[in-house]
Amino acid sequence: MTSLNDSLSAGCPTGLAPPELTNAPDSSAFVRRVGGQNRLGLTVRGAKCGACINRIESAVKALPDVETARLNLSTGTLDVAWRGDLGANTIVQAVSALGYGVSPQDQNRNVSDEQREERSLLVALGVAGFATANIMLLSVSVWAGHGEMGESTRRMLHGISGLIAFPTILFSGRVFFRSAWSVLKRGHANMDVPISLAVTIAFCVSVSETLRGGEHAYFDATVMLLFFLLIGRFLDARVRRKAYVSARELAAMANRTVTRLGEGGEARSVRASEIQPGDRILLSPGECAVVDMKIDSGLSEVDDSLVTGESVPRTTFVGMSLLAGTVNLSQPLQGRAIGAASDSLLSDIARMLDAGEQRRSTYRKIADRAVSLYVPFVHTSALLAFLGWLMAGLGANEALLIGVSTLIITCPCALALAAPVTQVVASGRLFRSGTFLKSGDALERLAQCDYVIFDKTGTLTLGTPRLVDEIAPDVLDDAAQLARASRHPFSRALVEIAGPGPIASGVREFPGLGLEGLIDGVTCRLGSAEWIGTDQSDITSSSLWFSKGDEQPIQFHFADHILDDAIETIRTLKRAGYGMEVLSGDREEAVRDVAETLGIANWRAKSSPRDKVQRLEELQAKGHRVLMVGDGLNDAGALALAHASVTPGGAMDISRSASDAVYSGGLASLPRLISVAKQARVVMLQNFGFAAAYNLVAVPIAISGHATPLVAAIAMSASSILVSLNALRLNTMPERL
Repeated sequence: MTSLNDSLSAGCPTGLAPPELTNAPDSSAFVRRVGGQNRLGLTVRGAKCGACINRIESAVKALPDVETARLNLSTGTLDVAWRGDLGANTIVQAVSALGYGVSPQDQNRNVSDEQREERSLLVALGVAGFATANIMLLSVSVWAGHGEMGESTRRMLHGISGLIAFPTILFSGRVFFRSAWSVLKRGHANMDVPISLAVTIAFCVSVSETLRGGEHAYFDATVMLLFFLLIGRFLDARVRRKAYVSARELAAMANRTVTRLGEGGEARSVRASEIQPGDRILLSPGECAVVDMKIDSGLSEVDDSLVTGESVPRTTFVGMSLLAGTVNLSQPLQGRAIGAASDSLLSDIARMLDAGEQRRSTYRKIADRAVSLYVPFVHTSALLAFLGWLMAGLGANEALLIGVSTLIITCPCALALAAPVTQVVASGRLFRSGTFLKSGDALERLAQCDYVIFDKTGTLTLGTPRLVDEIAPDVLDDAAQLARASRHPFSRALVEIAGPGPIASGVREFPGLGLEGLIDGVTCRLGSAEWIGTDQSDITSSSLWFSKGDEQPIQFHFADHILDDAIETIRTLKRAGYGMEVLSGDREEAVRDVAETLGIANWRAKSSPRDKVQRLEELQAKGHRVLMVGDGLNDAGALALAHASVTPGGAMDISRSASDAVYSGGLASLPRLISVAKQARVVMLQNFGFAAAYNLVAVPIAISGHATPLVAAIAMSASSILVSLNALRLNTMPERL
């Protein structure tokens, strides 16, 4: 059996189900051989915090020949790599011996497991809340009649309270009891051990006091403790399920089918995981590449804005490499896989997401640090009170009652509410202004950031090209007749201005060049300067040319407009002292223009997802805490690895899942979010200060033997009301950085 300090460092509690390893399959069948290494993926149940990560990884790394062991807290997956003859079952047993459930990784795992856990916790929370309300009504009657109520009446009311509390503790407390028992029988302890002990002792003493007609019974405080603890456990489960979404969505994208061409040219759809380097692949128009490939034949245009941020489609050529995530726009392309799906850009981004989620899992929240100090203090005080009065000559029953009174009066109601109520108020305020906060600890991390990195396309700009020229209506109508037959972004921009209408007859699209068709019997072309045959010197990649017969060609200029509130947002952040830069995969010309317009001196163009992550790591190595703002697939890895991250509501699902907050009220939401986060952190610290001050007053009262039920009730209620009222001040605080 470990000491209390060992139990605190052992990590937080396991889940609802006892982590047993019964009838587990032979894990050796799940070992993969990769590059001379043996690799095994395991699903771990019950790991809830950074201490759990350290404990599990340390135990596995201590095994012979193990080179790496990494646990992702959000997804519950443990990846182990080793060389030599170490058996896979030995690894499983090492994790199981710590009290965690473990099994070979379930590739078909879905969100239903997490949803079931949430529902179970929510039901337990509801039962505990209902019981708390009813027992408190009975307790108020006892307190109101203190000194006047007869013993038989008091005993009856306490007895009814006990009858309500007993099934409630069995049902709602099973979350903690199962977890505590699963580690105790293995000779370890976790945070649920002292919780279970406190609940059990308090209930037993209350029953004893009721049977002998005593004045003190703490059924109300016992059930209330479970209620507040279950609030935190439910919120934790909700956050972990949200964090798992990004990994699941990216896996779904990477697991699409691919058209593989056989030696005879026959086409067959296979899973992306079956593709090997050198396999011939057919990429149809409108299809998204899910493996990196090199083009062998075909001429088309591709949109790789998802992976590079490049806002203008590119014309393909033989020998050109396409990254996974690139969309083929017009004509079929054939090529060969550069590598397996596990080596593609999508897999790289998945690994970045995994690393980012793991890094955030190890972040110690203010509440965690407070609990690590609070729990030893409370339990030590209760133990010393019991031993002290016992040594002073008080009877064992009376000394135990004082010890339990100390334990109960310091019921962490204020502590349990200090962080959650602040997060709820702050989240509600942000939600009303169009920002959705995904996790409570995001507020703390957002408040700590001192450097902001912006993606360009879709973040600082609209993300779609807009026509910037004043074009004669008749010319625009004619050009739109050709544009309506194309999916090119510039064609879509023309159609948006011109509106619905006819399509030219006999329209043909020539990849990389443009469109040709007949309007009123006259041959018309829309496309590049080369296609039109103009010798104009003002030729850019952000323009289209239109010609009608022998008439003078007309040029259409397009630009990705900067968001209306971007300039003021940047000015506000500058005044607040934040460092900033633009980090984009778009062309140098486009990135430079946006950065100069916004007054951002630092900018980088043509940045790949890996480049963005490396830049983040450079800044973090210099001591910066980086806030990443982006919206594309190419931003997902950086969003996950940044100290904190936000994304606009129109971003890709994966990017929204990888970020800490999603805003829909424009870029001006960013200063508001940071301001509220900073205010919430201050209020949270104040609440923990109030909780600490409460205990400094309450503990001496309890130890001295003066903790009557009335005193305990008033003290606990006052502390809870105080932190709640303080948190509500967030709704009236002015927004300023």
